[in-house]
Amino acid sequence: MIPLDTLVEILGLKALDRAGWVRVGVPGPESVAAHSWGVGWLALALAPLHLDRGRYLAYAVLHDLAEVRVGDLTPADGVSKAEKHDRESRALAELLAGRPDLLAVANAYEAQADEEARFVRQLDRLDMALQALAYHRAGRAGMAEFVESAGRVITDPALRPVFEAIRRSIATGDPAEADPR
Repeated sequence: MIPLDTLVEILGLKALDRAGWVRVGVPGPESVAAHSWGVGWLALALAPLHLDRGRYLAYAVLHDLAEVRVGDLTPADGVSKAEKHDRESRALAELLAGRPDLLAVANAYEAQADEEARFVRQLDRLDMALQALAYHRAGRAGMAEFVESAGRVITDPALRPVFEAIRRSIATGDPAEADPR
């Protein structure tokens, strides 16, 4: 069982602002928990039927859990990928010590061990691109860097049209909703 204090600590993800949005000055940016919800929603809406729903939803919920302890580290923070991985691995091991089954799921996601993990990784980036589009439509400048970053990861043929619609909408400055079909 996960201790009560840890359960409360994890709720801190609701108040942890996403660092990239803070860096570019978005007022009242989404939280890490809101982002995780977005990834979960995209998983339900876009995952191919052959994928294991329980597994991809678990990945969506757990994929940023360690950030409650280590923060939302971005490339702009100057922390190496190895150091970030080490910090997050230690945090997950501590947070999920009472639930080795969940720790195994979190570790499988980090290892990109299966098709569900690889799909959720792309949804993680798609959610970021969609949020950038939402901020763009609200009048925020500087969102293209987030979309381009997402584009380097999103390769799934079912997700690319959605991504390309986002990219076109931001590139043209068109706030109108693009139809990805």
